[in-house]
Amino acid sequence: MIRPATAADLRQVGRLGALLVQLHHGFDAQRFLEATPRTEHGYASYLRSQLDEPSIVILVADCGGVVCGYTFAGIEGHDYMSLRGPAGVLHDIVVDPAHRGRGVGQRLLEATLKELEARGAPRVVLSTAERNESAQRLFARAGFRRTMIELTRELGGGQKS
Repeated sequence: MIRPATAADLRQVGRLGALLVQLHHGFDAQRFLEATPRTEHGYASYLRSQLDEPSIVILVADCGGVVCGYTFAGIEGHDYMSLRGPAGVLHDIVVDPAHRGRGVGQRLLEATLKELEARGAPRVVLSTAERNESAQRLFARAGFRRTMIELTRELGGGQKS
């Protein structure tokens, strides 16, 4: 079941947020933050501060009383640094590894898109790690197209060949 997140869900959501951080750090340890013992709490705390914001959408996948996935998105206005007009921005979508391959991510994504559209978003943008091929397939199946490519270069002797 996909439903809006509540404060009671945030401990489990924080755990999933930490998994997201670990996954990305594993893709590229120089580009992405490393999870720490405080990451779960930090994620939960931040999302708690966002729960009542009218422009924010936080949904969870409830798998028999256990939060097995979540999305975090919001409605944003013009962003001249990104050269885009108003949009829904999907910040996070995470499914617990034990529940992947069952359509949970697809249902979370569909519900999030529906909610963003209901709130007036004319489009939805997102970023995904270059190496996160399974997420890219999910987004392509949902009709997303590539529009930007992020490039990273380490400075101060941190560049690797």
